[in-house]
Amino acid sequence: MKKYLVYDLPTRLFHWLFAGLFLTGFVIAKTVDDESYWFNYHSLFGLVLGFLVLLRIIWGVFGTKHARFSGFALNPMDLVSYFKGILTGEKRRWAGHNPASSWAGITMMTMAFGLAMTGYLMTSGSDKESFEDVHELLANGLIIVVVLHVVGIVFHTIRHKELIGLSMIDGKKEDIALDQTILTPKAPVGILLIGLVVAFGLHIFKNYNSQTRSLQIFGITMKFDEGAGEHGDGDGDGDGDED
Repeated sequence: MKKYLVYDLPTRLFHWLFAGLFLTGFVIAKTVDDESYWFNYHSLFGLVLGFLVLLRIIWGVFGTKHARFSGFALNPMDLVSYFKGILTGEKRRWAGHNPASSWAGITMMTMAFGLAMTGYLMTSGSDKESFEDVHELLANGLIIVVVLHVVGIVFHTIRHKELIGLSMIDGKKEDIALDQTILTPKAPVGILLIGLVVAFGLHIFKNYNSQTRSLQIFGITMKFDEGAGEHGDGDGDGDGDED
C-alpha cells in the first residue's frame, strides 16, 4: 500500500529532540547527586528544551496542516471515540495526530515549558522554595505522560496492526486521502530548527560557569547553587537544587 507524506521534517525533528533533551535531563536529575559537578547540567538541558518548545509553538501556528495546533484532534468526544475503538477494534484513520497523541503532545509541551519556567524562576530569584515542589511535580508527571504515550503507541500498533511510530521517522502514513497529505517536508525549516537549537545550546553551555554554578544568559544571572565554591575536582560542596 502506498504511503503518503503527512508530517514535515521540523515536526519530526522536534519529536526526537524533545525526547532526547527531556530524558537526558531527567536521568541526570534522578541519578546524579545534587552536589555533583554534573547535576546542574540537567538544568541546562531543560533550558534548551524550553527553547525548543517555544520554536514548536511558532511552528504550531505557521507550520503545515498536521503540524499546526488547529489540526490536532482535541475534541473530547473524539478522544472518547478513539478509546472505544481501541477496546472494540473499530478503527478510524487519522491523517495527522490521533486524539490520544494530540492530547499527549499538548500536555507534554505544556509541562516541559512549565519545567523550564520553574527551573528558571528557581535559579534567577530568591524565592526558590515556592517553585521547587512544582518543578519536581512537573518532572515526575511528564515522565508518566511519556511512558503512557509510548505504551499507547505500542497498544495501538498491536490492536490496529498499524506502525504509527514509523510516521515520526519517515513522515508517512498509508491509506491517506490526497487532500490530507503535504507536498514537501519543509527541509529548510528543519535545518533552521536544528541550527537554532544547536546555537542556543552552545550559548547556554558556553556561558555556564561550572566553578560558581551560575549561568549568564541575556544579561540575567541564574544561580544554581548559592553555596557553591571552588569545586574543580568535580565534587560540588554546595547545596544543589532540584531544578
